[in-house]
Amino acid sequence: MKRILVVGGGLIGIRHLEAVQAHANCELVGLADPDMTLAMDVPRFSDMENVDVHVDGAIIATPTHLHSAHGIQAAKRGWHLLIEKPVADDLGAARQLETEIKAANIGSLVAHHRRYHASVQQLKQLISDGAIGTVVATNLIWAMRKPDTYFEGNWRKTGGSPVMINLVHDIDFLRFVVGEIATTTALRGKGLRGKDRIESGAIALAFENGATGTISFADTAPTPWGFEAGTGENPNIGTTGQDMVWIMGTKGAISFPSMTLWAGTNWQDAAQVQPLVPAKNAVPPLTAQLDHFIDVMDGAPPLIDVADAIRTLAIAQSIEEQLTA
Repeated sequence: MKRILVVGGGLIGIRHLEAVQAHANCELVGLADPDMTLAMDVPRFSDMENVDVHVDGAIIATPTHLHSAHGIQAAKRGWHLLIEKPVADDLGAARQLETEIKAANIGSLVAHHRRYHASVQQLKQLISDGAIGTVVATNLIWAMRKPDTYFEGNWRKTGGSPVMINLVHDIDFLRFVVGEIATTTALRGKGLRGKDRIESGAIALAFENGATGTISFADTAPTPWGFEAGTGENPNIGTTGQDMVWIMGTKGAISFPSMTLWAGTNWQDAAQVQPLVPAKNAVPPLTAQLDHFIDVMDGAPPLIDVADAIRTLAIAQSIEEQLTA
């Protein structure tokens, strides 16, 4: 049994708390959150410093700008870490956290949970096995219309860029499935809700393996294309089941999440759909991630640790800087 503390009682923190409570190999130590008025029937701590019982691992689910400070606080107590994504709000803070984790000799895992989808694992394996030959190009779309209330009376009105909130997940998805991203070039679209906030744009990508790609994004357009809509993983976003990424290679192509696999030889003959059964999640990705966190606490290599997540953050920050220049 692993004794786990959840830090942060927001929406994602509560989901983590419930996952720990439901897991046969975990014991919930409690919730650390300064808002002691949160109505929850679990042990409560106003701060990690007040935790006076044994803890094996901490799940950091506080706002992004607090990830590094809270992660360091937990690391100094020798607790293994599962940190929500993005790993931090800037590279300096993320690298400071990485240094403290190494000094404490603890395991770390960053909650880029899309890597735990069975279909994403299947897609990565197909690409690695050469199912479409050498990857040449990829196109990805994330386009949703966020409700106006999402931006009212909070920091998102001028900040709230979809790059750090949404695209950071797509960037990590592409890194995981296609390969490391070497360079990016970003173009900003016209603001519709306000000139100060990034709302839409296009990004060109160059991968280290020689492939290229594009990302088109907008949080002002009600489309069926996006990871959440396509997979139905987010109860707050309507499910469409539509593909949102297309990967092309020298022997064929594949689209996700339908996992439609095409094969062909040249333009004289139409590409043909190949039989393929999409993999289904045996358990929800959040549960699979918790299973893996238990293994990481026991010494298993992490699917994505802080050092790996820093590469995703660096790419997202570079794109953000280009769009605000």
